[in-house]
Amino acid sequence: MSGGDWVVVVPVKPAAAGKTRLEVPGIDRVALARAIALDTIAAATACDEVGQVIVVSDDAALPLQAAGIPGLRFVSETEPDGSVPLAAATARADGGSRLDAAVAVGIAAAGERPRAALLGDLPALRPDDLAAALRAATAHDRTVVADAEGTGSTLLTSAAGVPWRSSFGDGSFVRHLDLGFVALDLPDASTLRRDVDTAAQLAEAWALGLGPRTAALLP
Repeated sequence: MSGGDWVVVVPVKPAAAGKTRLEVPGIDRVALARAIALDTIAAATACDEVGQVIVVSDDAALPLQAAGIPGLRFVSETEPDGSVPLAAATARADGGSRLDAAVAVGIAAAGERPRAALLGDLPALRPDDLAAALRAATAHDRTVVADAEGTGSTLLTSAAGVPWRSSFGDGSFVRHLDLGFVALDLPDASTLRRDVDTAAQLAEAWALGLGPRTAALLP
């Protein structure tokens, strides 16, 4: 982990419930979902602009498999008794999705540094692409990165002291613009834009260069 200024929050669903649309013949979906998340997390920790990565997840196997990735902080999405923490409850009460609620838990743990929410489904992510986006984000209070289709959001940022807000889910890019986020103008080929929910998107990520854990599962 570098000594960068940014705290990056990565929400990760339990692998058994994640990537339900990602069906690759002969590949275990649960193992693939977890590998994609781990490659995303590893790329974030290797980014020079990042000082801390907080993973929000109730996937009990994830911390064990991430043991080789230095400097991670894991935060549960729910309290030990199964209730929803206050930050998540607030996000849900405001109409946010479960993803927004999970991100809110991580943001609450991030302190007053510049914060970013990075989706955990970017298996081709290169640290330099994330660094370029975070450097550009320092010029604005809030920024958003559109996915490759231009409809979803893969990264949100908020400057230190700026209240956090998010509205992830289908069509989130336009909603984030409406909330006052500034779109970062990244190249189409930026690996930060290629999230993966389907086999076709995984093939596009493969062409960009998959992380080692995801690549090891594929022919």
